[in-house]
Amino acid sequence: MRLTLVLTALCLALTAPAAFAAPRAADAVRAPQAVDTSRPDRWVGTGTPRSCTSRAVVRAVAKGGIIRFRCGPDPVRIELQETAKVVNTSRRVVLDGRGRVTLSGGGARRILYQNTCDRQQTWTTSHCDDQATPRLVVQNLTFADGNATGGTYDGGGGGAIFARGGRLRIVGSTFVGNRCDPVGPDLGGGAVRALSQHDDRPVHVVRSNFTGGRCSNGAALSSIGVSWSIFDSVFTGNRAIGRGANPARPGTPGGGSGGAIYADGNDFRVLLAGTRMSRNHAREGGGAVFFVSNDRSGVLELRSSRLRDNPSDGFETDPGIFFLGRDQRVVDSVVR
Repeated sequence: MRLTLVLTALCLALTAPAAFAAPRAADAVRAPQAVDTSRPDRWVGTGTPRSCTSRAVVRAVAKGGIIRFRCGPDPVRIELQETAKVVNTSRRVVLDGRGRVTLSGGGARRILYQNTCDRQQTWTTSHCDDQATPRLVVQNLTFADGNATGGTYDGGGGGAIFARGGRLRIVGSTFVGNRCDPVGPDLGGGAVRALSQHDDRPVHVVRSNFTGGRCSNGAALSSIGVSWSIFDSVFTGNRAIGRGANPARPGTPGGGSGGAIYADGNDFRVLLAGTRMSRNHAREGGGAVFFVSNDRSGVLELRSSRLRDNPSDGFETDPGIFFLGRDQRVVDSVVR
């Protein structure tokens, strides 16, 4: 029965080809800018690489505010011994590495965590799944070797960043070799897993690179019911390695869709603007992008983007894309 449902959805999607629409002024969306961090609230480190420790990062994130790094003039890599967790009483947490800081999970742990519905991080409202703060911004940082495997709370995923509630923005950052569980029908986010963004506003991703991610689904980005606005970013070499799709075929563990991006839910939108996706791979559907709007209200929009060589071993509606929703718009873009 589940296999029949998957095949039926595929047939419905194949009857609704991509719409090559002319751009409209009303559709214009501007990429948000980085936060001004010239006056930080706190520093990680005292001026030397040795002073930039895992403990210093974890403490700074827990205190919140605008955070910068004083680790000396050369690039520095900080391997976290525990996950840095945002406390929900913070109105905003801004991490700015100024292009010289790598935060690493050492292949053993998630790097950064925000969850407004996690009582251990303080429950601040009666509507934790739709609250305005904390506003989490990461900019000019590298996130490497994060690993959320085995972290099942709120569905797991998010090897580098897990963000539920509040708002998330990613600017000028690089994600390398992050991963989460290798199987599971709806689990995903080798690099980033996003849920329950305030007022259904999109996660913004600007001028960022995602490479070498591995996860059951969405080896770079994954979400349920969350919109994304992605500008001038690059996705390469990410792989969805699950098997059996969603719902999982009988006798399989499920997953394998969305080599780079896995977006599921009802009314949501994914915008790719000025973005390049290549050599991503899905064992099942959507070598680059898997997009399923269950109530058929969702919109996928590609503007001035290039999607090339993103194989889907199982199914797709366009090269590298599996789309099931209301409208797929492709403007001044290449999909091959």
